[in-house]
Amino acid sequence: MITEFIGVTSEKVKNVVEKELVRRFADSIGDLHPIYIDEETGKNSRYGKNIAPVTFPRVFRSGEVDGLNLPNKGLIHGEQIYHYNRPLFVGEEVYCYSKIEDYFEKEGSTGKMGFLKMKRYGEDTEGNIIFTEESIIIITETVRRSMNV
Repeated sequence: MITEFIGVTSEKVKNVVEKELVRRFADSIGDLHPIYIDEETGKNSRYGKNIAPVTFPRVFRSGEVDGLNLPNKGLIHGEQIYHYNRPLFVGEEVYCYSKIEDYFEKEGSTGKMGFLKMKRYGEDTEGNIIFTEESIIIITETVRRSMNV
């Protein structure tokens, strides 16, 4: 049962905000603001360096919650919210981990749907939280049955 994972946290995983990956990410979302890719703009900004786009943490690895075996297919992305204490700086190391916040079910037109609420954290090398990401994963009746939930 997924509810037994509420409160469980994954291990921390080291990620690096790589310059080229930021450039490619900015290009893929169609936002080539100079603060992301131009070194001179970064140096002259209030941060003194380049930063990553707000949704950039989607490319970070954040560890696995042991025993929570979600399928690779059939899940629906329901919601995603970011909260930042400061921007992500190009070149910095970020340690990310996930926590299962909640799980509940609702009856839909095609059967029960599960709603898995997760929270991801990104910390700097000193353990200060840079960002959090809250997301909802929707698990359809078909997927729930294949998972025996």
